[in-house]
Amino acid sequence: MGKNRILSGIQPTGNLHLGNYLGAIRNWVNLQEEYDSFLFLADLHAITVPHDPAKLAENTYEAAATYIACGIDPQKSTVFVQSHISAHSELAWLFNCITPLNWLERMIQFKEKAVKQGENVTVGLLDYPVLQAADILLYEPDRVPVGEDQKQHVELTRDIANRLNFQYGSEENPIIKVPEPLIQAAGARVMSLADGTKKMSKSDPSEMSRIDLVDPPEVIQRKIKRCKTDPVRGLEFDNAERPECNNLLTLYTLLSGQTKEAVATECADMGWGQFKPLLTETMVEALKPIQDKFHGLMSDRTYLESILQQGREKAEAIALMTLEKTKTALGYSKPL
Repeated sequence: MGKNRILSGIQPTGNLHLGNYLGAIRNWVNLQEEYDSFLFLADLHAITVPHDPAKLAENTYEAAATYIACGIDPQKSTVFVQSHISAHSELAWLFNCITPLNWLERMIQFKEKAVKQGENVTVGLLDYPVLQAADILLYEPDRVPVGEDQKQHVELTRDIANRLNFQYGSEENPIIKVPEPLIQAAGARVMSLADGTKKMSKSDPSEMSRIDLVDPPEVIQRKIKRCKTDPVRGLEFDNAERPECNNLLTLYTLLSGQTKEAVATECADMGWGQFKPLLTETMVEALKPIQDKFHGLMSDRTYLESILQQGREKAEAIALMTLEKTKTALGYSKPL
């Protein structure tokens, strides 16, 4: 028996940040030892909000380089670009035609983002969960690693797969595999440096709210020095009235490799003036090898392109088989 398969991806919109690394990529690095990993750059999703076309391709290469710099091994994981495989868009259209509109209207992230965009909200923003379902189901993974906030999207993916199987397949012969979510608890939600109640995000207009993985030491120092804290001396986890304290301690725990218990003891009597330099030093040291490898990869574009081409060829072969059997089930003829 081969390994079970997982699939996940991140939008290449701007620099990937510490939340992307600790909440997703670092987990993928560990999971690639156990699973057949398919990891993609979600550039089709990147245009559901206003974007700069002059930067999209470069951002995509930078995200691919970040994956590998963080420890994704192209010999163990299949790394590819979403838009390089047209089956993503084609299967999304087929799924559009079996997905009830009210399933999309109830999606929490659409509601949140639609408020920000107002009258400029696009059909793509409403419909991207269907594309996300196509992204996942094309490769028939067994598990989908996601944060708690993305679990609703995996549930929608399962609903679409079950609807396809029920309407056009049978219980004995389902058309497509129905995946399970794989929730990673530790570090699954890294919060903003400006507001400990909000998730660290590339879309936040303030760069001070996040640590980009390519931030040089002096920038990291400035961001940590200015990040939001509270006036209480002594640091502690899991106090609902101190979300920033919990977030910064969690970052220190994850980056230092210590246990939560060890960090709680070490920092119990600290003030922010003592803790912030400690966190800064730990963060700079943890990110240095990633940054060194990232810059090396970006200076060797030929190697990076070869990895993405190899990943596309492997991924596309699987995607086309899934697309073909779905089209056959829906009644389409084969091209002559």
